[in-house]
Amino acid sequence: MTTLHVFDPAMCCPTGVCGPQVDPALPRFASDLDHLASMGIQVTRYNLAQEPGAFAAEPLVKELLQTKGNDCLPLLVLDGKVISEGAYPDRPTLLALVGLNGVKAGEALITPAVQELLALAVAMSTNSDQAFRFHYDQARKLGVPKEDMIKAVDIALTVQDGSSRTMLLQARKYLGIQEASACAPGSGCC
Repeated sequence: MTTLHVFDPAMCCPTGVCGPQVDPALPRFASDLDHLASMGIQVTRYNLAQEPGAFAAEPLVKELLQTKGNDCLPLLVLDGKVISEGAYPDRPTLLALVGLNGVKAGEALITPAVQELLALAVAMSTNSDQAFRFHYDQARKLGVPKEDMIKAVDIALTVQDGSSRTMLLQARKYLGIQEASACAPGSGCC
């Protein structure tokens, strides 16, 4: 299990709301740590004012405090490695630091493979056979698994179906058509 140890500077409590000046980063960071815990990260916080022994017991933290002083706090240690010091990172940065966002800093989210999956979905939702064939071939050339293409198609169909249903209901409302009379058995419309 991944473990994150947070070594906070001396303060009254982890959220800092009971101090004379509330730092808005503290309640936000506490919420972000709860989010990490809900994602399976074991989170432990230590407050310098209340748990100085934890700081002294961790050689890495002790060394940083001796060389940099309290300016290195807060200190975030993930599985024995320092991942942040001197500030409370925002949620996206924190997720990236612990490796939970699936994207490395500076890495593009829309890869050529994802672009082809999006194009397949759009081709489905616009009923464009030519576009679908083209982007299917492109996706295959990129090595996109058929399972991913099926998911893209299913998503497009779900969105398209929901949109079609909404339009049908809207048309019925404006035309005053009752659900039962729209296509009565034996009417020949279906």
